Order: sequence, then C-alpha cells, then structure tokens
Amino acid sequence: MRIGIVWLPNVWKSTLFNALTKNYTADAQNFPFCTIEPNVWIVNVNDDRLEQIRNAVNGQKIIPATCEFIDIAWIVKWASNWEGLWNKFLANIREADAILQVVRVFENKDIVHVHWEINPKSDIEVINSELILADLETLTKRLNSDSRKAKADKDLAFAVEVYKKIEIALNKGQLVSDIDLDEDELKAIRDLHLLTNKEFVYACNVSEDMMNETEESLKKILWLENKKNRVVPICAKLESDMIDMDENERKEFLEEMWLTSTWLDNLIKASYDALGLQYYFTAWEKEVRAWTIHRWDTAPKAAWVIHTDFEKWFIKADVVNWKDIVEFWWWARAREAWKVALEWKDYVVKDGDVMLFKFNN
Repeated sequence: MRIGIVWLPNVWKSTLFNALTKNYTADAQNFPFCTIEPNVWIVNVNDDRLEQIRNAVNGQKIIPATCEFIDIAWIVKWASNWEGLWNKFLANIREADAILQVVRVFENKDIVHVHWEINPKSDIEVINSELILADLETLTKRLNSDSRKAKADKDLAFAVEVYKKIEIALNKGQLVSDIDLDEDELKAIRDLHLLTNKEFVYACNVSEDMMNETEESLKKILWLENKKNRVVPICAKLESDMIDMDENERKEFLEEMWLTSTWLDNLIKASYDALGLQYYFTAWEKEVRAWTIHRWDTAPKAAWVIHTDFEKWFIKADVVNWKDIVEFWWWARAREAWKVALEWKDYVVKDGDVMLFKFNN
C-alpha cells in the first residue's frame, strides 16, 4: 500500500514524520531491490497476531505487511503556478493508492498558520483546488493528443467523451471520486492516475485533549461531505513527547492517555479500510508473513501476490483461521481437530486466514 502525503505549511507534519522515521521505519534489509529516497518511508504494519502465529509454528522470523508513505513538498494556494516544479512534486504521488491530507485543528499562537487562521475546511479546499488544477492539466494534455485520433478509433472516442465529462465536473470544483462513473468509464481513465480519483484519508492534527474525539465529530470539524472519507486524530505534541521513549515507555504513556493504539496504527488501518484491503498469513518454520490483498480476492489472486506465476499454477489451498492455528499449535494438530479446510479456485480469502498453497508447475 502506497500513500502520498499532502499538507499546508505549519501543520506540524515534520514533527509527526520525524517520530515515524525514528520509531516505526522497517528494517531496509527486509526489502531487497528497494531504494529508499529521503522522502519515502516504508513502515511495518503492527499486528499482534503475527507473534502469536510465530509462537504456534515455531517460526524463525516475522515479516509484517508494509505501508509506503511518499512525502512531497507542502502545498500553498496557487502552487500550480510553479508549473514544472509543481508537476515534479505531484508525479511522486500520482501512482499512490491513496492520498493522506494532514490538516491542522490545534491552536498554538507561537505557530502561525500560513493563512493566519485555523480553518480546516478552508485548508482542505485549498489542497483540493490545487489537485483539481493538476488533474485539469493532465486531462487537457490527453484531450489534445487523443481528440484527432479518436475519429478512427471507437474505444478512443469513448475515452475522449469520458475526459470531457470529467473536465466539466472538475471545472465546477468537483473531485473525480465524487463523479458518477461506471466501470467502463473508470477503466478509460485508469492510466491517467488522476489525483482526485484516489481515496482521501485525513490525519486531523488535534490538541492533546481531542485525541479521543470520534471520527464522526472530526468529520464535522473538517466539514467533510463525503461519508466514505476516513479521518484519524493525531497529535504532534504527543508524538514529540514520545519520540525518545522505548516501546514499553510508549505503551505506558498511551495507556495513561486512555489510548489503546498509536495514531500511525490507526492511520494505516483507516487506509486499509478506505482502499478495501486486508491481509492473510503464510506460516511455517522459516517465517510467518502477512500478505496484503483486496477484500473479495479469491485464493488464486491471493497466491499471485507471492509470485505472479502462482495464480496460473494454483490447484488448491489449505486454509485455517489464525485463532485455530494458535490454539492447536501447528498445522498437523489443527488438521486433527478438523480446523483446516481444503479450498479451491473459487474460495474468497478472509482477513486472518492462514494459507498453504499447492501448485502444479
């Protein structure tokens, strides 16, 4: 999962992600052939189930699911006027799965807001306007290149009509994700990687006394009309206080604040939910690993994330719920208790399944 981050100046985003890189960044050796640039973080997805499964199967190591955060330069009003420089920034997040907007709610007279007032609704409008302008530029370029060719290509002619429909909506200030598009229309624009066609997740940077606000109350503060958008409360002040704490100290500190999980864990969970993602496990003596897939993916699709050829070679899979393999300690004992099911190509994988694939190559 890849998440692009957009933000206005003075939202304390740097404090938050300094904490992220200090306490949560995954060991790079787990990611061969992956070059980590200064503005990219690969973060482990914390899940207590992995350690329980590892103990059950006596696994040597754990490899968790991961989330990649891509940070670009801050946005200000009229940023699109920077032309080439602005497009270079945005190119870094065009292929992200979701966009995270870091929005300031906290008050602090020593940290002056770039627009001189705390107005989350206005901040979101500024960010969305700049993303809309970027999408309009992308559409204009595509229309200029495809309109002439469309006369001799039926599929291209259909795509051009979709581009025009979206262009009208964008000029009215509407996000692509809010336009009523059918499957064929969505397919026609897929390769454009339009920024406003992505899922938006909001990190609401609040004061310490607001960390237990509900998601619904935060949506009202942000004036969000789209019910699908996920909002997560974060507190840069708390993260700053915890930056030098070890894992046990952080846990105790969070418990004192009546918090059961960190903002980053909540943010990743919200992003998974927004994108319709989940993960299953593979477990053996060598390693226990989490694999990210889409909800409703079948067993062959789940095998594909391990290796692209595995979908083609798939025959069947042994499947057991993670709780059962933990309870019965090992595959063989779970089988004896009739907890392991033999599933075929039409099996829809569930979150928390532990799977053992069988192939014919």
